[in-house]
This record gives sequence, structure tokens and C-alpha cells, in this order.
Amino acid sequence: MTHNLGLLASWQRVLKRELLLAYRQRNDILTPLIFFIIVISLFPLGVGPEPEILRTIAPGVIWVAALLATLLSLARLFNNELHDGTLEQLLLTPQPASVLVFAKIVSHWLTTGLPLVLISPLLALSLDMSSTALIYTMLTLLLGTPILSLIGAIGAALTLGLRGGGVLLALLILPLYIPVLIFSTGAIIAASNGFSAEGHLSLIGAYLIITLIFAPWVTSYALRVSLD
Repeated sequence: MTHNLGLLASWQRVLKRELLLAYRQRNDILTPLIFFIIVISLFPLGVGPEPEILRTIAPGVIWVAALLATLLSLARLFNNELHDGTLEQLLLTPQPASVLVFAKIVSHWLTTGLPLVLISPLLALSLDMSSTALIYTMLTLLLGTPILSLIGAIGAALTLGLRGGGVLLALLILPLYIPVLIFSTGAIIAASNGFSAEGHLSLIGAYLIITLIFAPWVTSYALRVSLD
């Protein structure tokens, strides 16, 4: 019991530290969010204002923008800790590294994925999405963006400190992002057309559970390999 309380306290300390650092470095939070807004806002200008076209492409546009915005933010996940030596101290603590890494991933989602979920209704309206499509857009983003952070953490750990790591990171994790993109857009399109989206949402939920179980452990192992 005491061990579990100590583990929880360590997890909370890492999470609070990460959120405080993110607050002090607000540009790192705003950059992906502004990128997300700009990408989606440009599509009505590029393809024209026809509502039918905008409604057709809206699910894919929003999800591709969310995917790229998350990818843009992954470089900061472990780089600062690598340069100031905090990362080595984190991995040398008596607490399981995977638990502390999970705190960093949660912080990344709270500062990157959650803002995308909250701003998505306004951007969905600019693409003339229906109320049903808007609800399912938020729901799929709420389920899917944590997966992007969890998988992205693995890629960020594997490419940590490498020259040209950004390109390699994209090559590593984009194939793993594709199922989230397919199932999420499929759920929005199905719901918009009056069909059940439960199958798509179940697949996203299963993918989320799998990544929650394995991603923190794989990330911590990848960090040890990168530091050796």
C-alpha cells in the first residue's frame, strides 16, 4: 500500500512538473494549436465555399490536421530533459520508469491533444459539418488523440538525439497513425449518413487500450536504449 502511494505521488510530481514547464513555455503549446487552426481554415479557401464539398472532406481534413499538429509537437517531448540531464535522473529513480514516462505522455496530451478537441467544434462549423458529425468529431478526437500521444512517445524516444530525427520520427509513427485516421473518419462519416458508428468507435477504443498498456513500457525501454 505504501509503495503504491509513493508511486502515485511520484507520478503526480512528474505530471505537475511537466504541466508547469508547459505553462512557462506556452509557445510550445500554441504552435501545434495554431497550425491545426491554420490548416483547417485554409481548406474552405482552397476548395471553395460549396457546403457539399466541405461536408464531404471535413472529417479527413480535421483528422489529418490533428495528426500533423501532434507530430509537430513530439520533438519537445524528451529533448529538453535530454539536454539538461533530467531524463537520466528520471530513468535512475527507484520508481518504474514506465509510470513516470506515462506522466509525461499524459502531460503531452493535456497540452496538445485536449486543446485540439476543445477547438474542433468551431473549426467544424467552418467546414459546414452537421451537429451529429460535430459530436462524433469531438468524440473521435477525444479517443484518438491520446493514441497519437502514446504512439508518438515511442517514436520520440527511438529518435532521441539523432540528427534528422524529425524525418525519421515521421517515417516511424505515421504508419501506426493510419488506423486511427481510418477508424475516426469512418465513424464520423457513418454517423453523418445515419449509420451506426459503434464498430469504428470500438476499434478506436481497443487501439487506445492496447497503446495504454504497452506504449509507456516500450517508450521507457526505448529511452534507455537511446541513452546507452
